[in-house]
Amino acid sequence: MKIGIVGGKLQGVEAAYLAGKAGWETTIIDRLPDPPASGLCRRSIRVDITSQTDLRRILQPFDLVLPALENRKVLSYLRKHAHQDGPTILFDFDAFELSASKMESNRLFEAMNIPMPASYIDGTFPVIVKPSHGSGSKGVVIIHDAKSLRAHLATISGACVVQNFVQGPSYSLEIVGMPGNYQPLQVTELEMDAHFDCKRVMAPSGLPRDIGLKFEKMAFILAEALGLKGLMDIEVILDGEVLRILEIDARLPSQTPISVYASTGFNMLKALADSFMDPANHGCIVDMPQKGVVFEHIHVCHNKLTVMGEHIMSSQGVLHLKRRFFGADEAITNYAVGQEEWVATLIITAENRDSALQKRERVIGDIMKFFHLDTYDDSHP
Repeated sequence: MKIGIVGGKLQGVEAAYLAGKAGWETTIIDRLPDPPASGLCRRSIRVDITSQTDLRRILQPFDLVLPALENRKVLSYLRKHAHQDGPTILFDFDAFELSASKMESNRLFEAMNIPMPASYIDGTFPVIVKPSHGSGSKGVVIIHDAKSLRAHLATISGACVVQNFVQGPSYSLEIVGMPGNYQPLQVTELEMDAHFDCKRVMAPSGLPRDIGLKFEKMAFILAEALGLKGLMDIEVILDGEVLRILEIDARLPSQTPISVYASTGFNMLKALADSFMDPANHGCIVDMPQKGVVFEHIHVCHNKLTVMGEHIMSSQGVLHLKRRFFGADEAITNYAVGQEEWVATLIITAENRDSALQKRERVIGDIMKFFHLDTYDDSHP
């Protein structure tokens, strides 16, 4: 199987990793030279596809094409110029368009009576402000008083969402399939850095089974409402015993697919391809044993190890997959011998979550010792 991955940043890294595990021949297509994902694939092509008059020529060698980016211009061009007799494009453009807008998504949640953080209307602080478009932590801020809120809103040019800030553990769940035939996958727990960027994913989630079933029901309701064709990621926060939905993203996410693969062996990218190529038959995760997994990002620089959100991985050049990395099962990293500054995504597994966390402590300790690091920083929001 040959797959062309359009976009070589963090979603591209995720896709290239999973494509490699599936044994596929992988090509990264990106307009920039040496994107991060180019070190995890067989080859890369530098091209701006929106400037190509013959897109068919570029995509023709592939059986599958995965858009691994959120650039609306690129997505629009792919949708407009892809040919029915060309490769299968693993993307639901309509579902993505709705999920890409937090304002539109919130209207859907309200219509479906799905709990979410309350909109700011009554002067209750703190509040969290998020751009309506874009996923991840970019532009997300927490504000503690009305004066600061007015000042911040005055600096924003685009639409935004203002909600009461809810504290509690965060969880993610993916659902894959076609209308009438969806499969919810493994719930993972998310931890954020001081800037609300996800720095760590853990599996199994530890979420009580009854609440996990409510999460799966929520996923089914949303997938059917969207008429989802493919894959969707749902992020929630647990407020007491109530799951409040934060956002949905109808595309291959980053971080959680590798974590789910490490825990269960279930390959979301392969399942996504199966859902398009054989809608009535795709793999099931329900009875798969779940190993403990800790998946996190570290930055080593100036005698300091910092656990950081995933944004750090997109700005450090070409990344490579290394096995048995200072005791971690695998790492996606730019590290080279003698390098003083480097980053790594550590993938650590054990028989259960507690054992994985203990193993993680040993890995961090070994890195600190080997590089003679003085400081460890693992900040929280």
